[in-house]
Amino acid sequence: MRILITGGCGFIGSAVVRHLIGQTAHDVLNVDALTYAASTQATQAAAESGRYRLEVANIIDAAAMDRVFAEFQPDAVMHLAAESHVDRSIDGPGTFVSTNIVGTYTLLEAARRWWSGLDAARRGAFRFHHISTDEVFGALRPGDPPFTEQTAYDPRSPYSASKASSDHLVRAWYHTYGLPTFVTNTTNNYGPWHFPEKLIPLVTINAIEGQELPVYGAGQNVRDWLFVEDHAEALVRAVEHGQPGETYAIGARQPRTNMQVVEAICAILDELRPDPSGPHARLIRHVADRPGHDFRYEIDPSHAERALGWRARHDFEHGIRRTVQWYLNNREWWEAIRAARYAGQRLGQAGKTMGTAA
Repeated sequence: MRILITGGCGFIGSAVVRHLIGQTAHDVLNVDALTYAASTQATQAAAESGRYRLEVANIIDAAAMDRVFAEFQPDAVMHLAAESHVDRSIDGPGTFVSTNIVGTYTLLEAARRWWSGLDAARRGAFRFHHISTDEVFGALRPGDPPFTEQTAYDPRSPYSASKASSDHLVRAWYHTYGLPTFVTNTTNNYGPWHFPEKLIPLVTINAIEGQELPVYGAGQNVRDWLFVEDHAEALVRAVEHGQPGETYAIGARQPRTNMQVVEAICAILDELRPDPSGPHARLIRHVADRPGHDFRYEIDPSHAERALGWRARHDFEHGIRRTVQWYLNNREWWEAIRAARYAGQRLGQAGKTMGTAA
């Protein structure tokens, strides 16, 4: 297939690009605005392939999207481009409305114009795959069953509200216009190339440098953690086999509290990079909780596992070790980001993030 992927220089998007180029025969056009969290280094290996091309463009630009569709002539769209950081959405929701809602609308309309001009066979085979989050479902209480595809929407932050809006638009374009769309919702992702303001890279980097490890509240908020390479595999299975009008909830069955995550990182660093000053856990500091901090997210991925023939390969212990080792081995990458984006501030000060967004 010829697959147009938006946001392919982001954390999850770049993993999808690497999987598509490394593990399939599909051609890939990556449309990315190269905002603060994008990394062309994360797609460098793919860029050596003749099946990959990067188009620097913003999804809110209708003319650019029409041109991209006309030139690339895709068989499928994988829409990952989004603003995704909860704390940033609290501080400045306008960007999230623009990218996640208006951008998705603009892309849907460009896709519909392209799809409407195809012959019957290509129209029937075309797919618009919208990648979303479990945060649209709100928060689970202790003892609640995990989210499924049937869970009612109840977003709690500007970020999750904007993603919920985009999900509704995608489904409306299927029901109203017949555009063959489907949605996947995922849990928290982690792994290599994760932007340093999110929980796992933030804690890892601060611990490597002997800085404080800020934890929101008591650190008992629960997330279901999915290794990003497993998610990329699931998304590619979905674009190859997903059915119009469907929803696939993708998770790893690996729930952990924030404190368990932080303590696991500390224990791995104690082994791989011992600190002469003592165990890394001594650096943990509890800070004031953020507004509207959802208590728990967890997904039951049974439907996606059956429908897509997929299951997460990594348990959390294996995935987090690989991740911490990657940050130890790629210090040059995250040091450059910190120097460019945070102008001397420590990461924990700049983002105040014990991130919960995938």
